[in-house]
Amino acid sequence: MNRELTFTLPSDVRGIQRFVDVLLGHGHGLGFDPGRLRLNLRVGVTEALTNAMLYGNRGDVRRTVAVHARFSRDEIVIRVTDEGMGFDPEDVPDPTTPTNRRRVHGRGIYLIRQLMDRVEYNDLGNSVEMRLTNGPAGPIQRVS
Repeated sequence: MNRELTFTLPSDVRGIQRFVDVLLGHGHGLGFDPGRLRLNLRVGVTEALTNAMLYGNRGDVRRTVAVHARFSRDEIVIRVTDEGMGFDPEDVPDPTTPTNRRRVHGRGIYLIRQLMDRVEYNDLGNSVEMRLTNGPAGPIQRVS
């Protein structure tokens, strides 16, 4: 059974966890690996939404974040799009290098890339699509 859902969220980080719980519920209903849902999907989507709200929309609660989710037994695909100007994800410094370890920027993007099976940004940089496959983690495909 495939399911597609579209949501529009205000840029208020206080609602993120409740929303992510809704997404996890759909994944559980399709028999997705519970560990990958609890860690990979929860953290990846939470980071993407937080970045969209705080950085993309600059915390402006009048701006919204669009979320499109596709669920199947094989994969979950989540697209998060903010109303901001975008950015170049390749310009974000690697937070694992010694010179950047104390910097706060870039950690969320790093986590998303590590936890999701595929991550793609649009050309503007205001939309990220994350894919999580069912079953044990396979080879990670990073695009951007």
